[in-house]
Order: sequence, then C-alpha cells, then structure tokens
Amino acid sequence: MTSVYDFKAQTITGQEVALSDYRGKALLIVNTASKCGFTPQFEGLEKLWQTYGPKGLVIVGFPCNQFGSQDPGSNDEIASFCQLNYGVSFPMFEKIDVNGPNAHPLYKWLVQEAPGILGTKAIKWNFTKFLIGKDGQVISRYAPTDTPKSLAEDVEKALAA
Repeated sequence: MTSVYDFKAQTITGQEVALSDYRGKALLIVNTASKCGFTPQFEGLEKLWQTYGPKGLVIVGFPCNQFGSQDPGSNDEIASFCQLNYGVSFPMFEKIDVNGPNAHPLYKWLVQEAPGILGTKAIKWNFTKFLIGKDGQVISRYAPTDTPKSLAEDVEKALAA
C-alpha cells in the first residue's frame, strides 16, 4: 500500500467507503473510545471539523475497545453516544482493532509510516491521531495527550500544501 487512498473501511452504519473518496483532502484519523479519560476530545475534534471541514479537512474516527475495554458498546451505541454527548458529525467508522493480528490494514500501514516514540509500531492508547496530507501520505502522528486544538496549526499547513 502506498497511500491512505489504497484502503477501504466500513462506516459505523455499515457502508463500505473507499478512502480514495477523500482524495485531495487532508485527513485526521483518530482511534476513539467512549469511556476514556480522553473522550472529551470528541468536542475538540468536532470543533476542528466545523472549522476546517469546509476548507478540506476530513476527521475520521475509528472506535476501538483494545485499551482498558473503554468502548464496549455496539456500533449503534457508540454512534448514539458520540452524537448525543458531543454532537459528532464527522465520519465515524465501525469499531476496529488497531493493534495485533486483527488490526485493521489501515492501522497496520499507519504505524509503519509513522512509528511512535522509540520507533514503536503499536498504538499506545485511545485518541492517537494521524494527520494525512492531501497527497494521501502521513504527515505526523500525535499522542493521545495532544489535544485537537493543539493540531490546528499543522492542519492549516496541511490544507495550504
């Protein structure tokens, strides 16, 4: 695989989407959880989406239950939670694994393209973020502690490129 556009994923409502549908846009890909200390980042992610979506940013959320079982619900329950509690309107995809033998192929590619600190190939926790340029290549990887607001300058650079 050579770019994010080579992958497909299922939306949280079950439709298959080719990430190539987002060609020419910057993407922020985030593994999310509904019962995590970082869950309030949904609010910041939605603000980024509202601010930069019209300028070409697509935020893509992938619920994951691999860290402390912090997203145990069904896709329908997760979608309801995100919408009711945080007004999430950016694209949410089905719950996936981001680590291990059943990791989604997109995440296998992301961690190869942008290893973590000390070169780790694993996702360490919920709300790890990857900024993808309009060319489909990984620009940067961000830790769960990096707030959506703190990414605004990098998002603006990606959109201007």
